[in-house]
Amino acid sequence: MKMSHMMNIYARLPVAFSHGNGSRICDTDGRVYLDALSGIAVNTLGHNHPALVAAISAQAARLLHTSNIYRMPQQEQLADKLAELSGMDEVFFCNSGCEANEAAIKLARFYGHQRGVDNPAIIVMEHSFHGRTLATLSATGSRKVQAGFEPLVAGFVRVPFNDLEAVRAIGERNKNVVAVMFEVIQGEGGVHVADKDYQWGLRRLCDENAWLMICDEVQCGMGRTGTWFGFQQAGIRPEVVTLAKGLAGGVPIGACLAAGRAAQLFRPGNHGSTFGGNQLATTAALTTLDVIEKENLLANAVEVGQVILGGFRQALADVPGVIGIRGMGLMIGIELDRPCGDLAQRGLDAGLLINVTAERVVRLLPALNFSADEGRELVERLSTLIRAFLSS
Repeated sequence: MKMSHMMNIYARLPVAFSHGNGSRICDTDGRVYLDALSGIAVNTLGHNHPALVAAISAQAARLLHTSNIYRMPQQEQLADKLAELSGMDEVFFCNSGCEANEAAIKLARFYGHQRGVDNPAIIVMEHSFHGRTLATLSATGSRKVQAGFEPLVAGFVRVPFNDLEAVRAIGERNKNVVAVMFEVIQGEGGVHVADKDYQWGLRRLCDENAWLMICDEVQCGMGRTGTWFGFQQAGIRPEVVTLAKGLAGGVPIGACLAAGRAAQLFRPGNHGSTFGGNQLATTAALTTLDVIEKENLLANAVEVGQVILGGFRQALADVPGVIGIRGMGLMIGIELDRPCGDLAQRGLDAGLLINVTAERVVRLLPALNFSADEGRELVERLSTLIRAFLSS
């Protein structure tokens, strides 16, 4: 069904929403759903959080945007806060995850040229997802999303995820490598977690070869794993970190953080953004971070994540067709032995907002203030749907 003059890009589910509160959201017909997707990891504080609503409303009454021609105190405060939380040195603001990753790719190439590498290459991972612009599409490890958009951008060398020896082998053969780019948790790729030993091994290889380590935390960052950033689970520090989705609780924003070898490379004219980090977006982000701290939502992500993971592992332990249940904090995947895209519609029919990624993985990304009771409700209702689906 064609919707007005919208370009036919999205396979939308047949529902529209009017309002929400916490992790409950209401459609235009008055039906209420449990939201276990939070706008694909965007609505960090759920819906209608009073502090975020008040901050956005107050800022909208003052200023929305003035551009990066001028200083913005909120932007500077947010950069300082992100640097404090991450241990990084400097921040560039943009509008989305793919823009943050574009900045990271440009930064890596710029770094390479500063070192005299004429054709800098970046090692990237199979089954990764970094965006849909041409460069980020080329870095992404999915032929499905690349098909039809050739010629792709050159300069990316692909290896299997969680395979340190493959990275080492590429580095030995290809002296143009200047960076390694990976997701701590591959979200679109099926909720696969990078082993801590693998991350430490990448850190050592980057140090030995003076490469940049680039962590794409667009989906797993901002407290979703139970720490502010996924890389903190392994106790490492990258040279570049990219953020977006959950940073401002639903207001579009992206960020590229740099440290060490990657810091102080860009100068005026090397990169930029008209809308990036404007007053509205940075106010929303500062408020989101403040609420995460005040409401102790990092600990909540750990606690409720354990309730959900443990609940599914118990509820689905004896179900043929369930391949694996994995994740960290409030980023959880349930892999089945067959394509299960139909479960998104079945969930909708049952009053649940869920998602299917990598064809066979049910992906759950609840808000960071999802309660333990809501976690148990999710387990009970979704387990019933999965059992019915696998037996049909």
